[in-house]
Amino acid sequence: MSQSFSQGHALIVGVGADLPNTVQDAKGLASILQDVGRCAYPKAQVKTLTGPKSKRDAVLSALDELARINADSSVIVYYSGHGYRTEENGKTNYYLMTYGYDLDHLETTTISGAEFASKLGKIKSERLLVLLDCCHAGGFSGSEVLSKRSKSVSPKLVKAPIPAEALKMFEGRKGRVFIASSKASEESIAGEPYSVFTTALIAGLCGEGAAKEDGYVRVTDLAQYTYAAVKELSSDAQHPMTDFEQSDNFVLSYYAGGNKVPKGLPKAIANPKVQTSPGSDNMTVFDQRDWNNIRNVTNVQGNQVNYYGNTTNIEAGNIGFLQPGWTVGTVNQVQGTTKPAQRTKRKQR
Repeated sequence: MSQSFSQGHALIVGVGADLPNTVQDAKGLASILQDVGRCAYPKAQVKTLTGPKSKRDAVLSALDELARINADSSVIVYYSGHGYRTEENGKTNYYLMTYGYDLDHLETTTISGAEFASKLGKIKSERLLVLLDCCHAGGFSGSEVLSKRSKSVSPKLVKAPIPAEALKMFEGRKGRVFIASSKASEESIAGEPYSVFTTALIAGLCGEGAAKEDGYVRVTDLAQYTYAAVKELSSDAQHPMTDFEQSDNFVLSYYAGGNKVPKGLPKAIANPKVQTSPGSDNMTVFDQRDWNNIRNVTNVQGNQVNYYGNTTNIEAGNIGFLQPGWTVGTVNQVQGTTKPAQRTKRKQR
């Protein structure tokens, strides 16, 4: 029977507007967190703000709500939308563009890096994960967005890195982790039904990459798996950035509603479509049976069923049988014929 991960809280923001895929990403992530058979966060503790509901005041208010929860809670803050950067008098300013943003009134229609850092700093949780997917503008040029602002300002819708103010706010505080969807110089790659970054996050929250098969998703495991999966899905074009020097590998959620046996990937991401290049209308279907990095599995050829643990350089054709319902333990650098690993039968689903 599934258990509720009662200490789990999340704020999920997908701004939408000229980035409609961010709404789908936000809803997909919220859904997996609320799934009683997966992460099992109580539905009332996952706040999802998308489209017109993701205006500045609504997002700030939701962050204030997180500041009122207990320190022993696990908290996820996810933002998907435009990042915006200005250079003014030699100073760089960063903004998260909320719904209905106005470039002539940044202070009242967006959230500055300093404001964001201040709100995060007030969250008492000792297990906080911040996920930022700040996308490129896709067609905006400096002259087109300058509008009424002073010509001394060089505004740009960009892939904003983790705001320096937020990193400084977290210095010396353990249990605080940031994951940005890619390097500041890279574009985020979209897909169907979700972006590459969100696809990887959802898979990780379903237990992919878990170092222990004990029922829990841990933050460092999720960060490492997300990096490997995004790199694989994007054909090495996108590389998430993580900051967790001060953190331990704390628990974020369940991956199977409190059970220890993972349920595998949801249908929605079993065969995702991925852009052939950022902004392209061309999509390729990514068959996850061909992944080279799943649960620390490297250079595995052929179709794999229910592999757990670390496996390196194993030729599936030498195994000679599929293993639905079987667990294969650790196998390292096996060449040629593979000797049977210790197997334990588990209940069929």
